[in-house]
Amino acid sequence: MKIAVVGTGAMGSVYAALLADAGNTLWAIDVWQEHLQAIQQHGLRVEGYSGDRTVQGIKVSANIADAGLCDLVIIATKADGVEAAAQAIAPILAPDTPVLTMQNGLGAGERLARSLPIENILIGVAGGFGASMKAPGHAHHNGMALIRIGEMTGGASERATRIAEVWRQAGFNTQEYENIDQLVWEKFVCNVSFSGPCTVFGRTIGEMMENPESRNLSLTCGMEAYNAGVAKGVPFSFDDPVAYITKFAEGMPGARPSMLLDHLAKRPSEINFINGMVPVVAKEVGTSAPYNEVITAVVRAREAEF
Repeated sequence: MKIAVVGTGAMGSVYAALLADAGNTLWAIDVWQEHLQAIQQHGLRVEGYSGDRTVQGIKVSANIADAGLCDLVIIATKADGVEAAAQAIAPILAPDTPVLTMQNGLGAGERLARSLPIENILIGVAGGFGASMKAPGHAHHNGMALIRIGEMTGGASERATRIAEVWRQAGFNTQEYENIDQLVWEKFVCNVSFSGPCTVFGRTIGEMMENPESRNLSLTCGMEAYNAGVAKGVPFSFDDPVAYITKFAEGMPGARPSMLLDHLAKRPSEINFINGMVPVVAKEVGTSAPYNEVITAVVRAREAEF
């Protein structure tokens, strides 16, 4: 399969390397020239939970059109880059090319649908990876729990099954979902629990859970998201969010969420799409989210100083 990964930061690099190593023709599209040059000259190295490999032969470009028509396009940009990516990928899309968007937070599919036919869109989320960039051309990840994939329009499809199998053949634990609200919200609860809180405290996930005060804060942020989701009608597969969040944390105690990494690098984060979305949804459905309101305010205040 010919695949373009648009946005090859930490997670995009993990996707690109493993999918290419499985025999797919892979295009890495990014604006980070040092990263692209490193991949071209030395290959793309990914180490951590999946082992340590350097994958050669990945094609790179900052110009999406260079990839030509693709069988699958994976958008792995930050949440605020989805619309720009959607508008730029037209040259590499055939009428039936599926576009799989893989972001944290809520609303990526809706932003993608402003520029693309909804029938072409699949929603994906990655859980339990804890990925980071060690250097240009070199990514690391702490875990590899689950890739969730589903049709934007909902329901089962042969296409989603086929794409999920491509991921499985590349070594990813992959599950298809007929309900995209469940797909997105089950990851969202974990993102909310640790993205903003770890950033405010400057701690890893494990460090947040070791301290009683910070543990309570993380769990309460996640509970606020879960309660909003329940009120919204999300069919969660679990009814004990504390146990669910705790199990997630136990799988990657040394991980630092991407939001914390953004702050350490003085970059704007995805706060508006993660913790910042909980009060928005809570207001719509009649629940409350005071912990997430405070966490969001602190993160936004810090970013205003970058």
